[in-house]
Amino acid sequence: MVKLIGIPYDGNSSFLKGPALAPPRIRLMDRDGSANSFCENGKAIINGDTYTDLGDLSFADNNPLAVYTTIKQKIEQELTAGDKIICLGGDHSISFPIIEAHTGKYTNLNVLHLDAHADLYHNFENNPFSHASPFARLMENGKLQSLTQVGIRTFNTHQKEQANKFGVKVIEMKDFSYNFIKTLQAPLYISLDLDVLDPAFAPGISHHEPGGFSTRELFKILQSISVEIVGADIVEYNPIRDVNNMTAMVAYKLLKEIVSKMID
Repeated sequence: MVKLIGIPYDGNSSFLKGPALAPPRIRLMDRDGSANSFCENGKAIINGDTYTDLGDLSFADNNPLAVYTTIKQKIEQELTAGDKIICLGGDHSISFPIIEAHTGKYTNLNVLHLDAHADLYHNFENNPFSHASPFARLMENGKLQSLTQVGIRTFNTHQKEQANKFGVKVIEMKDFSYNFIKTLQAPLYISLDLDVLDPAFAPGISHHEPGGFSTRELFKILQSISVEIVGADIVEYNPIRDVNNMTAMVAYKLLKEIVSKMID
């Protein structure tokens, strides 16, 4: 069974708030009448049939450590034998506890990280839980078998040093080709930051970084993956900056495409 969990938290955002509003807006695209439930391989992606929507996580305490603990415990609780989880963020900080929880079940977990940013800062704005640092935290604990980052186009000196230190495979956008797909290994977790897309295709994001993927290029990446996908997240959608729900619809379509791969 694939379980959908919304994680409406943006307390670790470094620029604009808004991603906490994302999960219900993305779900709305399933009901607003402008699209159907089918993905491009012909499968119908339907709540109660293809996946089960567990609703949104709530937080009694918005302190970053308390939020981290709440998310990790929830994922561990729901990650029972045979079940897979896809989460809707929220800012990218939620990926740290989600993926860390997955490493408890998958000791050889591989991660595909699609993003304009490497999110490898050791200490960004003196917040170890920053959305600019989740992959630094994950690599520090040594529990990932591999991390592949694709679409990066904001690589600075510090993050290059971090990538080299942790042995991260980075495909910068300026050097992009689809060849990396053949090197992906199972079990695979996908962390998808919507700003991997060019802002022309996803205006509803906090960090507009020109030069990213088209939606078709991103669909091709996802549709070409042949190894088992055991978990995923879609993060950093900001409804406050969206235009006529354009980015919400992109996120909804990506949700369908990823779920379809998870049930292959």
